[in-house]
Amino acid sequence: MNENENIKFDCSRGCTVTRDASDQLVCLYRQGCCKLADYDYFKGVRVEKYASLFEVRFKNTRKGIYRNDSGQNIKTGDLVIVEAQSGHDLGIVTLEGPVVGRQMVAKGITDPATLKKIYRKAKTFDIDKWQEAIAREQSTMIRARQIAVELGLDMKIGDVEFQGDGTKAIFYYIADGRVDFRQLIKVFAEEFRIRVEMKQIGARQEAGLIGGLGVCGRELCCANYITSFKSITTAAARTQDLSLNPQKLAGQCGKLKCCLNYEVSTYLDAQSRIPKVSGPLELEDGPAFLVKTDILAEKMYFSYEKGSLALIYPLSAGEVTQILEANARGEVGRSLKEESPSHTPEFFSAVGEGSITRFDKPKKGKNKSKKNKGQAQKDGPEGSAQPKDQATVAPKPQGETPSSTQPKAPTQNPSKGQGPRKGGAPQHQGAPHRKPDRGGKNNNPSFRKGKGEGKGEGRKDQKPKGDA
Repeated sequence: MNENENIKFDCSRGCTVTRDASDQLVCLYRQGCCKLADYDYFKGVRVEKYASLFEVRFKNTRKGIYRNDSGQNIKTGDLVIVEAQSGHDLGIVTLEGPVVGRQMVAKGITDPATLKKIYRKAKTFDIDKWQEAIAREQSTMIRARQIAVELGLDMKIGDVEFQGDGTKAIFYYIADGRVDFRQLIKVFAEEFRIRVEMKQIGARQEAGLIGGLGVCGRELCCANYITSFKSITTAAARTQDLSLNPQKLAGQCGKLKCCLNYEVSTYLDAQSRIPKVSGPLELEDGPAFLVKTDILAEKMYFSYEKGSLALIYPLSAGEVTQILEANARGEVGRSLKEESPSHTPEFFSAVGEGSITRFDKPKKGKNKSKKNKGQAQKDGPEGSAQPKDQATVAPKPQGETPSSTQPKAPTQNPSKGQGPRKGGAPQHQGAPHRKPDRGGKNNNPSFRKGKGEGKGEGRKDQKPKGDA
């Protein structure tokens, strides 16, 4: 049996759970599963000031900084029992050393004495109790949603996180407005027999808790490193000349993508050096109209025909500023036709280039040819194709050499000839045997036009018995 089949990957907490040979639970830290993971670029560097400070993470994006007062040797990857508001909790140590000091500055923590304590390392029975509490989370969340619907509350329970000792649970919910959940807390406490804590989150925080991949193919930024969410408006999209398509601008949370704010400052800096053109440029050979602007390249494209993209001439932002200043003095600028027009765009769209069918072999039109042949059989001899069961070889005239596949007939005197038999049609030696025509003799082209002396020879030979 494969060893990975016995391993349970808990990506919400960043660990793997398995059982050893003595049937005891073993939990190991797995850094690749952690949301909002931090890279320890001071790994191996020891500073006495931060020797007792550690970052401990819990489910999804919840983590905190604790101080070690247990006297035990704790390192990254250890499961520890930490102080909680009521009872104790179990978490995984993810950072140690000087990098913890950077995290304290980012969180605004100045006094290490205010931090909660690490009691000890987790033991086997602590891990068993922790896993039993984790197993209750899914069923508790489903039941909590049903209770919220029964009470008629306009809210959505997004996730449930049990404390390490199983005596308390945090219910993460999403709501547009204020929700009076006092009655809900009483029902939860009676239903689940635990202490209840309600924590409201937004749509972006919910996407960070769930995680996933964005349209860029990378992990969601809210699940990777973003901890503070800033307001995003459509002005960021307008600044970057993006199409105001809600389906393209919205992320998995249904809100505007956080990455819209990443390059706004760069675009604003480039736009500060691009002049505003409210009308056409007055040039020697006529007015030139602004067609488009490349903000990052600081280029502006003009055409002599308003709204036409046939012949466009690029100008830098500095050249446009000089022409505008000359027009303000009553002068005209030089002609743009002295420069070569820009026929090919500088930016290409990759949409449609990588078709998934480009490696497929072209299909042959066998079905189409069969269909045409079947149609020709229905239409008769007037069609383009003849039926297979009809003979295409005309009867051979008298005196022609018989076929080599048939026995040779006795030699006769050529002066006597081979006339027609009495009361029957003339016999053609060497003519192949033909199947009876389904459409009648008149539909067989071999009877309408033979290969003999006359065009109607085959028709004249086919007479009823007794008429010869």
